[in-house]
Amino acid sequence: MLRKLIFDVASKTSGVGPLEETLKWDSPSYLTSETQSGTTIRIDRVGSQEGMYGIFVHCQSNVVKEFKQKVSTPLTFDSTRGILLDAKDDIPEEVSYFIYLALTYHLRKKKGSVKEIWDRGWVC
Repeated sequence: MLRKLIFDVASKTSGVGPLEETLKWDSPSYLTSETQSGTTIRIDRVGSQEGMYGIFVHCQSNVVKEFKQKVSTPLTFDSTRGILLDAKDDIPEEVSYFIYLALTYHLRKKKGSVKEIWDRGWVC
């Protein structure tokens, strides 16, 4: 379900282009190799916590910080790396925005190159 959401957000976001799906650290990872528009998104289980998994980005990016500043929904975070989720719960709508921020990370660093288009009503 999370994999599909990543591809859905990518297909609806201008400037992202096709995603490359690969394995990094034995985890499914998604890169904007062709356009270099974003930072890598990785999906992985969370240590030994049964039923927990996460959507992660590069820890030196500001994606988690920016997400926290703009979204007030209570979520569980793994420091600056990503959002932790429970497999038995639905994926929160706001995760779409987190994906958007990751996929446009480098584009948004260039002033004015991408407009902020996500809102609470936008669901893939």
